[in-house]
Amino acid sequence: MDVRTDTRSLAPETQAAIRMRAVDAVIGGMKQVKVAGVFGVSRRAISNWIRAYRKGGKKALKAKPQGRPRGGRLKPWQCATIVNLITDRQPDQLKLPFYLWTREAVSQLIEQRFGIRYSHHQVGRYLKKWGFTVQKPARKAFEQCPEKVQNWLENEYPKIKEQAKAEHAEIQWCDEMGMRSDAPSGRCFSPKGRTPVALTPGKRFSCNMISSISNRGTLRFMVFTEQFTADVMLRFLKRLLKQMQRKVFLIVDGHPVHRSHAVKAFLDENKEQIQLFHLPPYSPELNPDEMLNQDVKTNAVRRKRARTQTGMVQNVRSYLWSRQRQPNLIKRYFHAPMVRYAAG
Repeated sequence: MDVRTDTRSLAPETQAAIRMRAVDAVIGGMKQVKVAGVFGVSRRAISNWIRAYRKGGKKALKAKPQGRPRGGRLKPWQCATIVNLITDRQPDQLKLPFYLWTREAVSQLIEQRFGIRYSHHQVGRYLKKWGFTVQKPARKAFEQCPEKVQNWLENEYPKIKEQAKAEHAEIQWCDEMGMRSDAPSGRCFSPKGRTPVALTPGKRFSCNMISSISNRGTLRFMVFTEQFTADVMLRFLKRLLKQMQRKVFLIVDGHPVHRSHAVKAFLDENKEQIQLFHLPPYSPELNPDEMLNQDVKTNAVRRKRARTQTGMVQNVRSYLWSRQRQPNLIKRYFHAPMVRYAAG
């Protein structure tokens, strides 16, 4: 009959003594099965103790503090300090081994500052009480220069805006993107334990899009299947000028195609109709056209899966045509916090 002792009811010091004696017995040559029977514990417990001993020595077998961690509760001024730190700083700035604020990171911050240890669940309750929610972080390139971004917002763009007003030109924001048939599906609800299945084509295919929008609600676009080259850019610019009744100030990123000799030559020949301006390097969040890109990826590609490349092109074009008829929705792209400066 297998009689085992529930060591959880014993004092921590007694538990530690049993662990050490059991490990000594195994080291002395006794088999783990026999040691488990002698001490009335499971063989798995013996294996765990041996693994802990090999990893950390006898120190790993000693009794550990139990119950609620000591150190007291956070006082109001301490809560305010933690809130200010996680609002204004990143974990690595406080010499913590994290790059985003998680419950574990906040727990370590509290212990580092005030010597109070909390479980991750308790920290989560604190964060909820303080008004923090789980969010997907926006991305920003390490190479981005904050000074150049600030100069764009405070000096360069206001000058472009004044120049456009003086020349009766329309400011348009341009960008290009690629779409793939194997793009990740969005999240959805499903019964617990049943992973939903999204049907996707077995063959991989893609298409590309270049577009421009204005804060007046206009949208111009071109969907293509070849690579984005200077020839494609020129084709788009020629179409754009045919549809415009006045001069265009086109704001683009630093893509090499935008700086190619062919594009520069075209701009020189048509400088009375179009002028190109460049955003600060590595700053896609300053371009309102990125909002359109995300809209298309979410609603035209992920929600309506195409079986062929032709079907994908048709889906994207159809969706963009519908957006052209909804200028109020185009204007809403300029309401996002990072591009609100371009709304007026």
